[in-house]
Amino acid sequence: MDDQPTDDQPVSGRRELLKALAVGVPGAAWASLGHSAPATAQPNPTTATNAAAGAASATPANRILRFFNAQEALAMDAIASRLIPADDLGPGAKEAGVTAFLDGQLAGAWGAGEQFYRQGPFEKGTPEQGYQLSFTPAEMIRRGLAALDAAARKQDGKPFAELDTARQDAWLHDMQAGKPDFSPLPSDVFFQALLDATIEGFFSDPLYGGNADMVGWKLVGFPGAFASFSNDIERHGVIWAGQPVSIANAKSHTMKPGDGHG
Repeated sequence: MDDQPTDDQPVSGRRELLKALAVGVPGAAWASLGHSAPATAQPNPTTATNAAAGAASATPANRILRFFNAQEALAMDAIASRLIPADDLGPGAKEAGVTAFLDGQLAGAWGAGEQFYRQGPFEKGTPEQGYQLSFTPAEMIRRGLAALDAAARKQDGKPFAELDTARQDAWLHDMQAGKPDFSPLPSDVFFQALLDATIEGFFSDPLYGGNADMVGWKLVGFPGAFASFSNDIERHGVIWAGQPVSIANAKSHTMKPGDGHG
């Protein structure tokens, strides 16, 4: 299709980002990084200012971390805030608690790679084969964040979290292209892991620590663990306007006579 964005043509605005993520468009990570919102979503200056102010103060000083140390958490906050930024449409990935989501995942069985085959040989595979490295997710993220901070200090004199947003974006662009040498960890593999985790944390059930106040679901109109749509099935052409429901607070459904079939 002629209007599909390419790696060199980032999509504009968060609405287009979310559409792009849904269909796997290359370059989707860079929506609204230095690009104005589309005409269908003109920013409100007051709302945008408030969103930016909220982003600056959204990191809780007393948050409990299970995997990340303080410096790693700051770096992940900064990464999340650039991959899905806060804007006039609402909070971004940092405010949605993506760092808390990933912290919990890395501290558990997934982070330890308990379901990974780790006997080798470990060789570079095709994109269709997926992740082929020897590192567990916890090892990869910890190694990658340390390498990113070390490279940023060497080139810019500051750790990644302390750089201005333009430099942070430049580092993320370069990582996506595999330019920085984080050997033995390919920087593009590390970038993709960060992007995947950010998307998952932004749209996962809040039960897992991210998607705070269900901001990701509200943004795209996803109902979550809504028990029944029976009252809305015949309401054709009407936008579903209910509040999304988390697994944690979804009401159980008790079967009544006549509910079943057969």
